[in-house]
Amino acid sequence: MSAFFKPRLINDQFDDPGVFVPLCFEKRAMLFDLGDIGALSARDILKISHIFVSHTHMDHFVGFDRLLRLFLGRNKTLFIYGPKGFFQNLAGKLASYTWNLVERFTNNFTIQAFEVHPDRILTCTYTCRSGFVAGRISNLPFKDNILLAEPSITVYCNILDHGIPCLGFSLKERFHINIKKASLEKLGLKPGPWLARFKDAVYNGLDPAQPFEVDFEVNHNDNKMRKIFQLQELRDKVALITPGQKITYITDVLYSPENKEKILQLGKNSSHLFIEAAFLEKDKSIAAAKFHLTAAQAGHMADLARAKKLTIFHFSPRYTGMKDILEKEAMSAYKALDHTDAQRLRPGKGLDGFIMGIS
Repeated sequence: MSAFFKPRLINDQFDDPGVFVPLCFEKRAMLFDLGDIGALSARDILKISHIFVSHTHMDHFVGFDRLLRLFLGRNKTLFIYGPKGFFQNLAGKLASYTWNLVERFTNNFTIQAFEVHPDRILTCTYTCRSGFVAGRISNLPFKDNILLAEPSITVYCNILDHGIPCLGFSLKERFHINIKKASLEKLGLKPGPWLARFKDAVYNGLDPAQPFEVDFEVNHNDNKMRKIFQLQELRDKVALITPGQKITYITDVLYSPENKEKILQLGKNSSHLFIEAAFLEKDKSIAAAKFHLTAAQAGHMADLARAKKLTIFHFSPRYTGMKDILEKEAMSAYKALDHTDAQRLRPGKGLDGFIMGIS
């Protein structure tokens, strides 16, 4: 049973923060923070459709130039989100280059930017062939902490305090569609692009009585088999619906009652919580002065949120060579064994016989 999200830190825990999240079988990815992205391959970077920037301190935004260079000349739209003041920072980046040749480009790379305020979201478009001159700014509603809503996923956001507005994010899968391999074989079906169409139909809540065509290659000679099912019939026979994943990303925040409440709201029951742990608890006064968390504070909030998996990152360089101490402090506050999920499949049980759709 394959996971839809396979998140990973971009860099070592002492280097620039950021989490890369491939969306399996969709040939795209999402990125949380845009610091140094040199560790990502060009192929991975070109999969990115959405970027969520917590704030524009250099270690969270310096990677924009590399990404821009790779996207130039491509017919692609990049959606990028940031806190109050983000448009000014983005425009400054774009204005630092000369764009006298871009009107000749065949493709027109577009940046759709969003600036998150407490009561609204501003959006502005920057297109390559216009030299990335800012378009008209429009207002969008910001309701229920939702930044992005697609049929299969939702991205939530809270505005946290780092001395400046700093965004925390959660990426949530509505539910997980597992395809039963044995059932496919019993029906004489083979995996193929139809599985992606099938999942889209289920996520979009299409009429369960409507016909659904399954088509797949029988051999390498482009011979195809086609079968028609009712959508509900096919769902009942080949799909197992389970709770979706939830990935939460928190960095650069003061340990305060207000931040704590917002972090727990975002992180509650996360499948995987990524949270900064810049300092040790013995240095909590320094952490507070710099608006950062200690490892113990990060572990404690992961515990309260009942996160099923915890990854800490963004370690201060003062602890170089002390990674194990930071992780031990966080884990001592995070009682992972208390977070077992009775409905979660245990390793080695119930995992065989499932495959995911191929896009």
